[in-house]
Amino acid sequence: MSGVVPTAPEQPAGGDTENQIKSPDPRPDAPPEYNSHFVPGPPGPAVPPPAGYPGGLPMGYYSPQQPSIFPLGPPTGGTCTIQYQPGKYPVPNQQAPITWMPGPPPMPNCPPGLEYLAQLDNIHVLQHFEPVEMITGFETNNRYDIKNNSDQMVYIVTEDTDDFTRNAYRTLRPFVLRVTDCMGREIMTMQRPFRCTCCCFCCPSARQELEVQCPPGVPLGFVAEHWNLCRAVYSIQNEKKENVLRVRGPCSTYGCGSDSVFEVKSVDGVSNIGSIVRKWNGLVSAMADADHFDIHFPLDLDVKMKAMIFGACFLIDFMYFERSPPQCSSR
Repeated sequence: MSGVVPTAPEQPAGGDTENQIKSPDPRPDAPPEYNSHFVPGPPGPAVPPPAGYPGGLPMGYYSPQQPSIFPLGPPTGGTCTIQYQPGKYPVPNQQAPITWMPGPPPMPNCPPGLEYLAQLDNIHVLQHFEPVEMITGFETNNRYDIKNNSDQMVYIVTEDTDDFTRNAYRTLRPFVLRVTDCMGREIMTMQRPFRCTCCCFCCPSARQELEVQCPPGVPLGFVAEHWNLCRAVYSIQNEKKENVLRVRGPCSTYGCGSDSVFEVKSVDGVSNIGSIVRKWNGLVSAMADADHFDIHFPLDLDVKMKAMIFGACFLIDFMYFERSPPQCSSR
């Protein structure tokens, strides 16, 4: 027993010690491979959303059964465009839409474009207000809106005169007025030639005249001025320059605070056919060049004569109510 020398127990090898201290990692190095045996089947029937439940509809849409239900906030997923009802939420700085008179069907023995006048017995001529004229003194082309009693647009009248002629001759300038309909087609043209007023006022060459063409290039009639000491007198003529109607103005066309009425009568002056009334619009009429005319004629009057009375309104406007802007005088 004494000869036996005690020895220490054997120590395992270094590798075995580490394996005993560190436990193996339970996570695999790579995900196992799976063999998918899924085969897609035919699509099932679509299930409609519950009636009256806006949550069941796609995002951005509202239930037609409950129009008063609106989302409390903008949608959180995706991008959707919500369109509002036209006219319900106007866009800032957007011009109001123009409401045009419905286009009538073509009529026999009626020049194209005058079918509108065949259905009317009253039209309004509204001149555009041009603030540039008052500020700068530069004469611009006149523009007019022609409307019916329902405030529907019938025609648009635009002056087509060059800058030099407008600013050199002012109210005595020769002009061309182009009448267009809702399609932008020129259905009528009115021309006034230049007439010198320096000679005797009773001379025929000094009397004003307006030619109406409908369609453009085809004479429809003429509006001729007659000399009169007290009042404005015009003759409405057909394409052969035969007198058909007569226009008789008031003794004074510069009345303040009242309308100026130009009566349309028969050639003999007995029958009253209609009237051209220049409306008084307060300070706008006194200071600005923005006139308002009301034209009245019988509903069953020949449409060509309606167009001629319509044309006479513009000759009256240029002769008696057109105001040239003041010119700046340099010293």
